[in-house]
Amino acid sequence: MENVVSLVNVNKNYVLGKTTVSALQNVSLSVARGDFISIAGPSGSGKTTLLNLIGCVDIATSGQVIINGNDTHDLKDRQLTDLRLNTIGFIFQSFNLVSVLSVFQNVEFPLLLQQKLSAEERKSRVMELLRKVGIENHAKHRPNELSGGQRQRVAIARALVTRPAIILADEPTANLDSKTGETIIDLMKEMNQIEKTTFIFSTHDQRVMSHADTIINIADGRILESYKPGKIKSIKNISPKSKSAKKSRPQSSTKLAKKKI
Repeated sequence: MENVVSLVNVNKNYVLGKTTVSALQNVSLSVARGDFISIAGPSGSGKTTLLNLIGCVDIATSGQVIINGNDTHDLKDRQLTDLRLNTIGFIFQSFNLVSVLSVFQNVEFPLLLQQKLSAEERKSRVMELLRKVGIENHAKHRPNELSGGQRQRVAIARALVTRPAIILADEPTANLDSKTGETIIDLMKEMNQIEKTTFIFSTHDQRVMSHADTIINIADGRILESYKPGKIKSIKNISPKSKSAKKSRPQSSTKLAKKKI
C-alpha cells in the first residue's frame, strides 16, 4: 500500500542557550494511506514534535521527512504552506475556532484560502460535512454557543473540508470528558473509513488508544514499539531507549503550531 508519510532516520534538536535538547532521535516511520494511527507517550516524549514535522510546521535537523511524495527538506516556505493547505488537516485540543465566525464560516474558511471552489460549491461541501458530523442544525451558531464536543465536531469538519490526504490531531480529546472523548474518536474513525483519509493523532489516554488500528509508543524522543491494540509487535532495529534523564523541551516545540491552514 502507498505510504503517505515516510520518516527516515529523523533527528530534531533545539538549542537553548549553551544546551542542545534532542527532541527526536533516529526516528523512522512509515504511514500508509488510509491508516488510523495513535502516537502514544507521556508528556515531553516527542509526540507533538513528531506531529510538527509531519505537519510541515517544523523542519528536521537531519534525516528525511516525506509527506505525500514531497521531501520537506527541499521545499521553500511557500511550498510548505501550500502543502499544509492542500494536503494536511489539523485538529487541535483547544479547537481553535474563530469566535466571530459561525460554524458554517469556520468550516468554510480553508476553502476560501484555497480559492478553488465557487460559493455554491463551498456551501454544498460544507453542509455535507456538517451533516456527516451531526451538527448541521448548528450551522449558524457561534462557537461560544456550542458544547466542547460540538466544537470538536466543527473542528473535524473543518479539517476534512479540503479533502486532505492526512489529518493530524494533537491530543484531540484532552479538553473533553471521557464519554465525549470516546464519541469524538469514534467519529474520527468513521470519517477515516468514509473519506479514506489518513488520521494520525497523539494521546496518552489508554481508552483513546484502543480505537486505533496501530499504536506507536514513543519515549525520550525514540520510537520504542509499534503494535495493534491487544498484540505488541516490536519494531526492528530501533535504538534502545535513552537512559538519560528527562530533559525539558522548549514550549514552542511542545504545542502544535497554530499556523494558518
